[in-house]
Amino acid sequence: QVQLVESGGGLVQPGGSLRLSCVASGSIYSIQAMAWYRQAPGKQRELVARRTSGGSTNYADSVKGRFTISGDNAKNMVYLQMNSLEPEDTAVYYCNADIMRAFLTASNVYWGQGTQVTVSS
Repeated sequence: QVQLVESGGGLVQPGGSLRLSCVASGSIYSIQAMAWYRQAPGKQRELVARRTSGGSTNYADSVKGRFTISGDNAKNMVYLQMNSLEPEDTAVYYCNADIMRAFLTASNVYWGQGTQVTVSS
């Protein structure tokens, strides 16, 4: 039905940068919003950044000023530019999307498979 595919994770040194990408495909009428979540060992999954199709954004306090979420509505894509990475940013990062599959229906939530981001020297 709907698939979210992520890329860009990996190992980076403290202070470095990574850019995550996510593309949604399948039976999609419209995407209301796309977001990035993360989950570190011993912690619950948390919202990192969210972007609506109208372009509004919000961020977790811990990443404000360091991370930037952007998107390309025509390509059903969302990006997360991560700068000044810290060891505390180490987590599995998940792409999330609120998607309408037909006109005049409620949106459903879809998740990517997750991609590991490790910040270590």
